[in-house]
Amino acid sequence: MSAVKNVIKDNYNMMLLKDYLREKIKDAGFENVEVSKTPTGTRVVLHVTRPGIVIGRKGTGIKELTEKLESDYGLKNPQIAVEEITKPELSPEVMCNRMASHLERGTAFRRATMWTIQQIMEGGAMGTEITISGKLRGDRSAFEKHSQGILPRAGHHADVIVAEDIAHVETPMGLIGVRIRIARKERFVPEFELRGKTQAEKDEEARIKKEADDLAAKTESELIELEEKKIEQIDSMEEDEEMMK
Repeated sequence: MSAVKNVIKDNYNMMLLKDYLREKIKDAGFENVEVSKTPTGTRVVLHVTRPGIVIGRKGTGIKELTEKLESDYGLKNPQIAVEEITKPELSPEVMCNRMASHLERGTAFRRATMWTIQQIMEGGAMGTEITISGKLRGDRSAFEKHSQGILPRAGHHADVIVAEDIAHVETPMGLIGVRIRIARKERFVPEFELRGKTQAEKDEEARIKKEADDLAAKTESELIELEEKKIEQIDSMEEDEEMMK
């Protein structure tokens, strides 16, 4: 097999692995997985918001996951390590999964979008953009794009500062795609600096808010349920649009 085919095969297997982990450890707030070969086997690093859920009681979760990766995905002697994400609101993967969960539960897409943008900006992002597409209202496909803050769109700055992810949601209306792009302040260049509160002050506010949410919710599913009540209070103007038709 040529080197090109090997690369394609490895990338395809990695895609399948990420799709499996995104669903398997959904309640743990899965962000990303890093796989690297070592002299003794394969090192697998999982980045999640709630490591305890992945590990399980007395390591049962890790053991089950290790067996699955070895039998179904061909990883030789996988050694799994779990790392906690300190700022989940700045992770497009985590926020895509959370927004997808809201849409699956029947939350209006515009309310879910506005809530997600609010959470990302309060988490300390420099800017964000959410694109949602599919059969949002009727039989015809459409898309909407919402953004806030500063978001470089091209060039070196965009490559360094902006991270993005895409999620797909199955709804009774059809398949809906969600794309979230987040500009992270910790990687900004001086010309993009925003005035107002210092980054340290905003980080402290985000930390206090995250700790309060973590105490109330033990899993991502419980967090989504708590957020549902807050999302209902958002004025997305969808009711006004329906009355004007």
